[in-house]
Parts: sequence; structure tokens; C-alpha cells
Amino acid sequence: MTVSALRRARSFFLQLPSPTPEESIALRVLVQIVVSLGIVATDVAAGTSLSWWAVPVGILGALWSWRQRRVRSVGTQFAISLGMLVALGIFFVGLLESLGDTRLTLATLLVHLQVLHSFDLPRRKDLGYSMVIGLILVGVAGTLSQTLWFAPVLLVFLGVALPMLALDYRSRLGVNPRRSPFQIRQMLPFKKLAILTALVGALGIGLFLVMPRFPGFQVRTLPVSSPIDLSGVDFDGEGPGNIENPGYDENGQGINNGDGDGDGDRIDETFYYGFSSRINQNLSGELVPQEVLRVRSQAKGFWRVLGFDRYTGEGWEISRRDNLANFTRPPWSYRFLLPRPVTEGGYQEVIQSYTVVSTLPNLIPAMATPGEVYFPTGEIGLDSEGGLRSPRVLDEGLTFSIISRVPYRDRKGLQQAGQSYPKRIRETYLDVPEGVESRLRTEAERLLGKADPPRESVYEQTLFLAQALKQTYRIQTELEPLKEGEDLVEAFLFERDGGQPDQFPTALAMMLRSIGIPARIAVGFSPGRFNLFTGLYEVYNTDAHAVTEVYFPEYGWFAFDPIPGHPLVPPSVEESQTFSALEQLWAWIAGWLPTPLRNGLEGLVAAISAFITDVIGTLLGWFSQGWLGAIAGAISLVVLGAIIWFLVKFWRQWSQQQALKKLPPMESLYRQIVISLARDYPKQPWQTPMEYAQAYEAWAANEPHGAPGRSRRVDLLRQISHAYVNWRYGEKAPDVEQLQQRWKETRRSPLKRP
Repeated sequence: MTVSALRRARSFFLQLPSPTPEESIALRVLVQIVVSLGIVATDVAAGTSLSWWAVPVGILGALWSWRQRRVRSVGTQFAISLGMLVALGIFFVGLLESLGDTRLTLATLLVHLQVLHSFDLPRRKDLGYSMVIGLILVGVAGTLSQTLWFAPVLLVFLGVALPMLALDYRSRLGVNPRRSPFQIRQMLPFKKLAILTALVGALGIGLFLVMPRFPGFQVRTLPVSSPIDLSGVDFDGEGPGNIENPGYDENGQGINNGDGDGDGDRIDETFYYGFSSRINQNLSGELVPQEVLRVRSQAKGFWRVLGFDRYTGEGWEISRRDNLANFTRPPWSYRFLLPRPVTEGGYQEVIQSYTVVSTLPNLIPAMATPGEVYFPTGEIGLDSEGGLRSPRVLDEGLTFSIISRVPYRDRKGLQQAGQSYPKRIRETYLDVPEGVESRLRTEAERLLGKADPPRESVYEQTLFLAQALKQTYRIQTELEPLKEGEDLVEAFLFERDGGQPDQFPTALAMMLRSIGIPARIAVGFSPGRFNLFTGLYEVYNTDAHAVTEVYFPEYGWFAFDPIPGHPLVPPSVEESQTFSALEQLWAWIAGWLPTPLRNGLEGLVAAISAFITDVIGTLLGWFSQGWLGAIAGAISLVVLGAIIWFLVKFWRQWSQQQALKKLPPMESLYRQIVISLARDYPKQPWQTPMEYAQAYEAWAANEPHGAPGRSRRVDLLRQISHAYVNWRYGEKAPDVEQLQQRWKETRRSPLKRP
């Protein structure tokens, strides 16, 4: 019974009408190229290796499908179904391993399905599915891409997709279905397609540049790598060895300087010396540039790594190294929740996603202050100075995300913060070596004495001292090591007239402490180079440096950067990032403009922006003042809309008149009458002048109202149209002056309206 039923089902299936196959070889070839480009784009963006097998197998499948396009192969479809079940199983296994970021897992599923699907492509609709898969793969690759290598693939994809769509449209119309791909020149206008490709590319780039950069993450499922195996790793946070910097030992001494000598007086060429529990600022040498991070962030910022509280005379250390708070996450989520600091000022949540390009110490960078951490380990640490620790070093390819509560730098509020510091702040961040305290205080007071007007608040004093250090002292990269018992800051200020870049924040911190202002230093990365195409900040090891952090009661810690050539205040959420790509483009263009022209343009843009802001602020202020304010605001909007409408209408009429003046007299006259009559009966683009005259005459004959006025216009339109055609195509000179006079008289005559 079962065998009989299966036979009947097979017989019924074979008797069904075969689908109409797609006969266009050129379309099939272009679809296969688009799909292959989508697979290659995924490999380029994600660093995978799907292409080496998926592209050739897909091509074999397309050839098989072409040969079997008229055959209903039950066996092939059954095998494809089994293959899809296997692909689905692989997908679920990969999904469980990459819950933090499922984009690549989904792309892999699409690649598997497309390869299987390529063995059964008889109809144009089946090719349409492949087109969509290719487009989706390119879109996924765009979200995964972190380099410019994706751009050439995207341009090639655009160049192939447009003729593919054109052939698809021709196939729908049934035009030239069996053309060989070698005869494609007869089917597609290559010149027009090239122009269209250039226009689409230019339009896309233009839209990308002006597109607002609104907050890019609206959900709490953020990119995170697969879980890290921590078997054998002891993360108890005890002792100085809990920071693992491959270039330095636990005391901050270099252990590998590129030549294997282990010279402790020079920095490592790859790893920044500041990423240790104890740092020695008496080292010389420079880093060899190497990309270490790619960051996608809602706002430009300083990627903070560590803070230091105790000055040692030649550098800094974390005095409470054993005070490491451990945080664990639930097994079903990658999210760590950190304590929220209570501050008087407001803050903005800023989401950042980090991808490690080159191995880094087990320190997690983040904008201050991290509130939620999405990290692929079971636990993380938070030290006493706000630095995040990982149980192991950050390996190449690691991805994690941070949600920081970045405080607004409210200058007015910080000026009024006062100096009522808590006991724990006074005991920790005001310590200065006795031998240099008096001399540092005298130097700080001397510099502050130059301020005109005098700086009263802590915030203004800090700004002034930071600027004074920038202008008074200079960077010196190669210096002799300090002598036995010599103090680093004292030598910087009074003997060497400057020093290494990171010694500037140290000097500022100790001068502030000497006059009773709590300060420390923090190390991290400056924002790096913003890539307009990928939207990522590309951070190098040479972007690592120190800043000075100052404590303000009820507001918390705020950073200042006294290093020459750096912004006085590190970038933060006080700067709008809505049009960041456009701002980056303007910064690049402005660098080539003469200074007077650049300043003039910037002043003009600032004035326009301030005017628009004032207008919008005034209108919003009215709407918030009750019913009378709402009515006044509504009236203002109506008046503003009427003014804009009048200006637009005036501009259109004026530009139209200017265009008519540039035309020959006969053509200008003909266009004037056509524009005037378009209010009653517009001319269609396909109508010739004589056809329009006849159509207008027929329309006017059916309109009983205003017949005398319209009759004169009909006669004049017929006469002007005839003269225009003779002038344009018969090269007969018309009497333009007489026709213009008649047009003026007719235009003055009243036309009754129904």
C-alpha cells in the first residue's frame, strides 16, 4: 500500500507541467558572478575562507542547472533537501557558539543554501532568489567590513549588478532570451550603463557623506566574540602580576626591545609601557607604528585603559593593586553590570564596539565610565582607579562592546564645584614627595600669577596650567636617564626644559597636587584615524599616551591633556557626532584652503548654524508657554511657511525668466505662451508643437466659459506654433516683433474663469 502510494505520488509529480526555463545565458552568467562576489565580499570582510569551495561548487551547480533546466529531476531536489537539513544543523551549532554576534553565522547559512540552490535554477524566479542572496551577502559583508578592501569588491558588484538588472528586465519582456554572453554588446548599451554606474556610485558616496550619524546601536545585543577558554587561568586579582603586558615585567621594565637584549632603559617597540601596574617614565625610545584596535563608537573619545594614583619619583604605580573587584555574568548573557557612580552632572550613554587587530595586554579599553561590558569571559575585574581587567591577554580578532556613561563637561558647573574633597580623595590624590613639594608649589603659583584676569576656580586654574605647560616646555624624545635620587618632575621643570610626551601629564598632576587639587594620570588611546568608508576609528599603538585627570566634588574625574600638539581637552560627548563623516571631509578639504578663506567659511557656517539654532529655540520656547505660546508658535510657523513658499515661487519665476532670455527670440516666445497656457491645459512631453495647438483648440472648444479670450489665445497659439516650426525645421525667418506684440496684447486681455 505504501509503495503503491509512493508510485502514484511520483506519477502525479512527473505529470505536472514543467516550469518555463530561463533561456538567457547572459543573465545566468551575471547572476552567478553577483553571487560569487557576495561570497568573496563576506570572506574579505570577515577574514573567512568560504570562497575557495563555495564559488567553484556554485559554478558547477549553475552549469548542471543549465543542462537540466527542462528536466524535472526528483533525485536532485531530494538531495538538495537533505543538504539544506545538514546546512540548518551546521547553522544551529554555529549559532550556539556565537550568540554574541550572529552575522557571520547567518551569512554562512546563506552561502550553504545558495550553493545547494545553484543546482536547481530552471526559472527566472529561481535566479531572482539568487540575486537577493547575493545582495544580502554584500550587505552583511558591509556590516562586517573593517577595512577598505571591501570597497573594490563593492564597486565590482555595482558594475555587474546594473547590467544584470537590465537583462532581468529584458527577460521579463521576452527580448532576446537565447543570446550568447559573447553577443551581450547587442543587448546592453554599455555607454549608458557606464554613465549610470558612475551616477549611482557618485550618488551613493554623496549620500554616505551627508548621512547623519545617529546612534548606531538601538538594541542591547552587541557584537561579542565566541566564549574564551579560560581553563588553567587563575584570575583572583592578587599580586602585581595580574596585568600581563607581553613587553614588560611586573615592575614596568622592558623585557623585549626587538633585539632580545632585554634593555630595561628603553621601551618595547611594540607594546606601550604605560599598560602595567607600575610604569617607569625614565625610559627612552619610540614605538614602531602598528594598528592595534578598530573601534565603532557613537562618539569620538579617549579610549581609557588604566589610572595611576601614586607618584614614585620616576613614574607611577597603582598603590592598591590587590583591590580588584571581580564581576561575573550569567551563563545566558555576555553582559557584565558595573556599579554606577553618583554624580551631580548629567551623562550620555555611549556605545563602543572594539575589535583587537594586534595582541594587547589583559586590559579592556573603554570610554569613562563603563556601565555595561559585553565580554566573552566568565568574569572580569575592575581596579581601584577604574581600569577593566580581562583574565587573559586580548588576542587578535577578539571583539567586545562597552556601554559607557560619559559625563558631560559642564564648564559652568565645574567652575562652581568648589574644593570640599572627601577624605579618601585627600588621602590618596594629594600626595607629593616632601623634597619637591615646595618648589612645585612655587612654580605653579608663578605660572598662575601670569593669568589675566586671575583664575579663581579649580577648573580654570587647571586649564591655564595645562596650556602653560604646552607653551613653555618642549618635547624631547632622547634624554639621559635620571641620576640616582633625581626626581622626574623636578628635572622636567627646572633642568631639562621639557621631556618625553607622557611626562607633561605627570608634571601637571604633581603641580596641581602641590596647590591642593587632587589629580592622577590615566593612560589609554587617543581616538585614532576615522575611516570615512568603514565608519571605524583605526587605533595604533603610537596613539597610546597619558592624560591628567582632576577630581571635582560631586562631578567626578575629568581629563586634561597638556601634551603639545594634542587638544587641551580630550574629545568627549560634548562634541556633536551627528554628521561626523561630513565633518571629517570638511576637515580634510579645509586643510588645503588658505587660512583667510577657511576662517571666513567657518565663520559663515557658524553664523548660519547659530541663527537656525536661535530660531528653532525661540519657536520651541513659545510652544512650551501654554496656550498663548502655542498659538503664537503656530502663527509663526504659518508665516514662516508662507515666506518660504513666496521665496521659492519667486526664485522659480526669476530663474525661468533668466533661462528664457538666453534662448533665441522665436523659441523664447513659443516657450512663454506654452508656460502661460499650461495653467489651463499643460503640454505633454510627447506632443509636437502642432499637436499641442490642435489639442488646446479642441479643449477650448469644449469650454463654454470665457470663449472670446480663449479664442484669441487659440489663434495666437496656432500662429506662433506654425512660425516656430518653420523657424526650427524650415529655417524661415518669422516676424518675431509682430508676434511678440500680439502676445502682449492677448496676455493683457481678461480671461473669464468658470
